Amino acid sequence: MNKPTEEILLNDRKDLDARTIAGHMREIIKIIGEDPNREGLRKTPERFEKALKYLTSGYHLNLDHVLNGATFSVAYDEMVIVKDIEFFSLCEHHLLPFFGKAHVAYLPEKRVLGLSKIARVVNMFARRLQIQERMTSQIAQSIEEKIAPQGVGVIIEARHLCMQMRGVEKQHGQAVTSAMLGAFRHNKQTRDEFLALVRRKNS
Repeated sequence: MNKPTEEILLNDRKDLDARTIAGHMREIIKIIGEDPNREGLRKTPERFEKALKYLTSGYHLNLDHVLNGATFSVAYDEMVIVKDIEFFSLCEHHLLPFFGKAHVAYLPEKRVLGLSKIARVVNMFARRLQIQERMTSQIAQSIEEKIAPQGVGVIIEARHLCMQMRGVEKQHGQAVTSAMLGAFRHNKQTRDEFLALVRRKNS
Protein backbone atom coordinates (compact mmCIF):
# COMPACT_ATOMS: atom_id res chain seq x y z
CA MET A 1 0.00 0.00 0.00
CA ASN A 2 1.43 3.37 -1.03
CA LYS A 3 2.08 6.05 1.53
CA PRO A 4 -0.19 9.09 1.34
CA THR A 5 1.15 11.75 -1.03
CA GLU A 6 1.48 14.31 1.80
CA GLU A 7 3.70 11.97 3.82
CA ILE A 8 5.95 11.24 0.81
CA LEU A 9 6.37 14.97 0.16
CA LEU A 10 7.11 15.62 3.83
CA ASN A 11 9.79 12.91 3.90
CA ASP A 12 11.30 14.26 0.66
CA ARG A 13 11.42 17.72 2.25
CA LYS A 14 13.19 16.33 5.32
CA ASP A 15 15.72 14.50 3.14
CA LEU A 16 16.39 17.67 1.14
CA ASP A 17 16.80 19.76 4.30
CA ALA A 18 19.25 17.23 5.74
CA ARG A 19 21.50 17.69 2.69
CA THR A 20 21.74 21.48 3.10
CA ILE A 21 24.28 23.31 5.25
CA ALA A 22 21.41 24.46 7.46
CA GLY A 23 20.17 20.88 7.80
CA HIS A 24 23.61 19.66 8.89
CA MET A 25 23.99 22.57 11.30
CA ARG A 26 20.63 21.70 12.85
CA GLU A 27 22.00 18.21 13.56
CA ILE A 28 25.25 19.64 14.96
CA ILE A 29 23.27 21.80 17.36
CA LYS A 30 21.52 18.64 18.58
CA ILE A 31 24.82 16.76 18.93
CA ILE A 32 26.37 19.41 21.19
CA GLY A 33 23.34 19.15 23.49
CA GLU A 34 21.21 22.09 22.42
CA ASP A 35 17.67 22.30 21.12
CA PRO A 36 17.57 23.70 17.55
CA ASN A 37 13.88 24.48 18.06
CA ARG A 38 14.59 26.81 20.98
CA GLU A 39 13.52 30.36 20.16
CA GLY A 40 17.02 31.78 20.00
CA LEU A 41 18.29 28.95 17.79
CA ARG A 42 15.30 28.38 15.54
CA LYS A 43 16.72 30.38 12.62
CA THR A 44 20.40 29.88 13.45
CA PRO A 45 21.01 27.06 10.94
CA GLU A 46 19.78 29.21 8.05
CA ARG A 47 21.79 32.20 9.28
CA PHE A 48 24.86 29.99 9.55
CA GLU A 49 24.39 28.72 6.01
CA LYS A 50 24.08 32.26 4.66
CA ALA A 51 27.16 33.42 6.56
CA LEU A 52 29.27 30.42 5.53
CA LYS A 53 28.37 30.83 1.87
CA TYR A 54 29.46 34.48 2.06
CA LEU A 55 32.69 33.68 3.90
CA THR A 56 33.60 31.05 1.29
CA SER A 57 32.36 32.97 -1.76
CA GLY A 58 35.92 33.19 -3.06
CA TYR A 59 35.58 29.66 -4.44
CA HIS A 60 33.13 31.00 -7.01
CA LEU A 61 35.45 33.75 -8.26
CA ASN A 62 38.46 33.70 -10.53
CA LEU A 63 41.13 36.27 -11.31
CA ASP A 64 39.70 37.29 -14.67
CA HIS A 65 36.32 37.95 -13.07
CA VAL A 66 37.84 39.90 -10.17
CA LEU A 67 40.17 42.02 -12.29
CA ASN A 68 37.51 42.60 -14.96
CA GLY A 69 40.05 43.88 -17.45
CA ALA A 70 41.42 46.57 -15.10
CA THR A 71 45.06 46.26 -16.18
CA PHE A 72 46.55 49.25 -17.95
CA SER A 73 49.62 50.02 -20.04
CA VAL A 74 51.55 52.74 -18.21
CA ALA A 75 55.14 53.96 -18.44
CA TYR A 76 55.76 53.72 -14.68
CA ASP A 77 58.51 51.73 -13.00
CA GLU A 78 58.34 52.86 -9.35
CA MET A 79 56.88 50.76 -6.57
CA VAL A 80 53.11 50.56 -6.23
CA ILE A 81 51.94 49.63 -2.75
CA VAL A 82 48.51 49.19 -1.20
CA LYS A 83 48.81 48.58 2.51
CA ASP A 84 46.52 47.93 5.46
CA ILE A 85 43.99 45.95 3.40
CA GLU A 86 41.69 44.49 6.04
CA PHE A 87 40.56 40.90 5.54
CA PHE A 88 38.72 38.11 7.33
CA SER A 89 39.21 34.44 6.55
CA LEU A 90 38.50 30.99 8.00
CA CYS A 91 41.26 28.68 9.18
CA GLU A 92 40.86 25.39 7.35
CA HIS A 93 41.98 23.39 10.39
CA HIS A 94 39.30 24.52 12.86
CA LEU A 95 36.91 26.69 10.78
CA LEU A 96 37.61 29.56 13.14
CA PRO A 97 38.32 33.09 11.87
CA PHE A 98 41.69 34.65 11.34
CA PHE A 99 41.85 38.29 10.40
CA GLY A 100 44.25 41.17 9.96
CA LYS A 101 45.86 43.29 7.27
CA ALA A 102 47.55 42.58 3.97
CA HIS A 103 50.21 44.79 2.42
CA VAL A 104 50.74 44.30 -1.31
CA ALA A 105 53.37 45.90 -3.53
CA TYR A 106 54.71 45.41 -7.03
CA LEU A 107 57.20 46.97 -9.43
CA PRO A 108 55.47 47.45 -12.79
CA GLU A 109 57.10 46.31 -16.01
CA LYS A 110 54.65 47.56 -18.62
CA ARG A 111 51.27 47.22 -16.95
CA VAL A 112 49.58 48.29 -13.71
CA LEU A 113 46.48 47.10 -11.87
CA GLY A 114 43.52 49.19 -10.79
CA LEU A 115 44.22 49.83 -7.10
CA SER A 116 40.85 48.57 -5.89
CA LYS A 117 41.48 45.31 -7.72
CA ILE A 118 44.37 44.53 -5.41
CA ALA A 119 41.99 44.59 -2.45
CA ARG A 120 39.55 42.44 -4.40
CA VAL A 121 42.28 39.87 -5.07
CA VAL A 122 42.98 39.74 -1.34
CA ASN A 123 39.27 39.22 -0.63
CA MET A 124 38.97 36.48 -3.24
CA PHE A 125 41.62 34.36 -1.56
CA ALA A 126 40.57 35.31 1.99
CA ARG A 127 37.00 34.13 1.39
CA ARG A 128 38.01 30.48 1.24
CA LEU A 129 39.08 27.91 3.81
CA GLN A 130 42.67 28.97 4.20
CA ILE A 131 46.00 28.91 5.92
CA GLN A 132 47.80 32.23 6.08
CA GLU A 133 50.94 30.96 4.36
CA ARG A 134 49.07 29.72 1.28
CA MET A 135 46.95 32.85 1.04
CA THR A 136 50.07 35.05 1.06
CA SER A 137 51.62 33.09 -1.80
CA GLN A 138 48.39 32.98 -3.81
CA ILE A 139 48.04 36.77 -3.76
CA ALA A 140 51.62 37.29 -4.92
CA GLN A 141 51.48 34.63 -7.62
CA SER A 142 48.19 35.90 -9.03
CA ILE A 143 49.56 39.43 -9.50
CA GLU A 144 52.72 38.06 -11.08
CA GLU A 145 50.64 35.93 -13.43
CA LYS A 146 48.37 38.73 -14.63
CA ILE A 147 50.71 41.69 -15.19
CA ALA A 148 54.21 40.14 -15.21
CA PRO A 149 55.78 42.88 -13.07
CA GLN A 150 59.47 43.13 -12.17
CA GLY A 151 58.55 41.85 -8.73
CA VAL A 152 55.77 41.37 -6.18
CA GLY A 153 55.82 41.58 -2.39
CA VAL A 154 53.04 40.55 -0.02
CA ILE A 155 53.05 40.72 3.77
CA ILE A 156 50.13 39.55 5.89
CA GLU A 157 49.73 40.22 9.61
CA ALA A 158 46.92 38.29 11.26
CA ARG A 159 45.43 37.12 14.52
CA HIS A 160 44.05 33.59 14.66
CA LEU A 161 41.11 32.75 16.90
CA CYS A 162 42.10 29.08 16.77
CA MET A 163 45.14 30.17 18.79
CA GLN A 164 43.41 32.77 20.96
CA MET A 165 40.18 30.93 21.85
CA ARG A 166 41.51 27.38 22.15
CA GLY A 167 44.79 25.48 22.26
CA VAL A 168 47.51 27.70 23.73
CA GLU A 169 45.01 30.55 24.29
CA LYS A 170 47.53 33.34 23.64
CA GLN A 171 45.54 36.55 23.23
CA HIS A 172 48.28 38.77 21.80
CA GLY A 173 50.00 36.39 19.40
CA GLN A 174 50.16 37.53 15.79
CA ALA A 175 51.35 35.67 12.71
CA VAL A 176 53.32 37.48 10.00
CA THR A 177 53.93 35.87 6.61
CA SER A 178 55.55 37.17 3.46
CA ALA A 179 55.94 36.25 -0.19
CA MET A 180 58.65 37.97 -2.22
CA LEU A 181 58.91 37.38 -5.96
CA GLY A 182 61.28 38.76 -8.57
CA ALA A 183 62.99 42.02 -7.58
CA PHE A 184 61.53 41.82 -4.06
CA ARG A 185 63.35 38.54 -3.50
CA HIS A 186 66.61 39.30 -5.31
CA ASN A 187 67.10 43.02 -4.62
CA LYS A 188 67.66 43.94 -0.98
CA GLN A 189 67.11 47.66 -1.62
CA THR A 190 63.68 46.99 -3.14
CA ARG A 191 62.74 44.66 -0.31
CA ASP A 192 63.92 47.13 2.34
CA GLU A 193 61.93 49.95 0.72
CA PHE A 194 58.79 47.83 0.84
CA LEU A 195 59.34 46.91 4.48
CA ALA A 196 59.99 50.54 5.42
CA LEU A 197 56.77 51.69 3.70
CA VAL A 198 54.74 49.01 5.47
CA ARG A 199 56.16 49.94 8.86
CA ARG A 200 55.66 53.67 8.37
CA LYS A 201 52.75 54.92 10.45
CA ASN A 202 50.14 57.13 8.85
CA SER A 203 50.57 60.71 9.99
